[in-house]
Amino acid sequence: MEAGSDTELSETQCNGSNRALIFVLGSIFGTALTATLGLFLNKTSSTSTHHHSSKLYSDPDQERRHSHAVSTHNKRVLNIDSVFRPKLLQSTVILITGANRGLGLALTQTAMKCGARVIALCRSTSPELTQLKPFQIIENIDVQSDSSMELLKSKLNQLKLKVDVVVNSAGYFSKQRESLIDHTMDFSDELKTIDICAVGMLRVTYAMLECGAIRKGSKVVMITSQGGSVEWRDVQSQSGGDYGHHMSKAAANMMGKLCANELKSMGIAVGVFHPGFNKTQMTKKYESIWEKEGAVDPMVGAKRVLHEITCLDMETTGCFINCEDSLLIPW
Repeated sequence: MEAGSDTELSETQCNGSNRALIFVLGSIFGTALTATLGLFLNKTSSTSTHHHSSKLYSDPDQERRHSHAVSTHNKRVLNIDSVFRPKLLQSTVILITGANRGLGLALTQTAMKCGARVIALCRSTSPELTQLKPFQIIENIDVQSDSSMELLKSKLNQLKLKVDVVVNSAGYFSKQRESLIDHTMDFSDELKTIDICAVGMLRVTYAMLECGAIRKGSKVVMITSQGGSVEWRDVQSQSGGDYGHHMSKAAANMMGKLCANELKSMGIAVGVFHPGFNKTQMTKKYESIWEKEGAVDPMVGAKRVLHEITCLDMETTGCFINCEDSLLIPW
């Protein structure tokens, strides 16, 4: 794809108004009718310099989805640099939770390369994060702790900055697979997972609002997962299991949607993003399927997320987006 202007990015590559319209109609009429509409809208976007798939929703079959992207040479999936415009993030203030490792660390590094000022939140820093020297590292932030939110508000009040983007990236995934049949249920761990992956993001968002760090024009991103799609469980989880993980992501999706509806009146856009399959410590237990299912280095995953952040606006607020291919995921 040829490099385009910033206007081309917002109007054609993101195709926000089309996607928002399809999302609303999909909720009302179902996928069959809206898939036809999606094809029509894509065909009638005559000014677009970027090929949009005629598919309305992303494919729930991860291996098939990746295989199709490879066979069709899908640049959006295989080469995020073909659409990502780093300069759109230049001079923005981005707050990232869970910034000391994994995707959060990659987001911090990539956003800094784009010229953003990053406020990195973590329970404790890591050598990798310290070496990056972001604009600000705020330690002792535990998304499960209300008292941590008071510390966060105090630190942000001292900075006296409007935060342009909040990326709720902190997460948790138990190493052991939960199963009723295998007698491996862990109910306390389920509650911990839901607290970190759903309520934790809400705590941070509330603290940001309370101290006035986010206001009209800001964006809030909830990094959830395709694992929170109830509809996709019949494809991706046919034998059930992993209760805490999937329940936490479904809860996070609901929380993100409710935030989008409530904050719309304030002019704050909320993104509910599946970041894609990234090769992190959290997903290492799936290392055997990384390649066939298209798992990517976290730095690639970070660019995918940041690209979708540049596309997020009040027309697409509350949409559940797959950062691998920019398509919708059903709730």
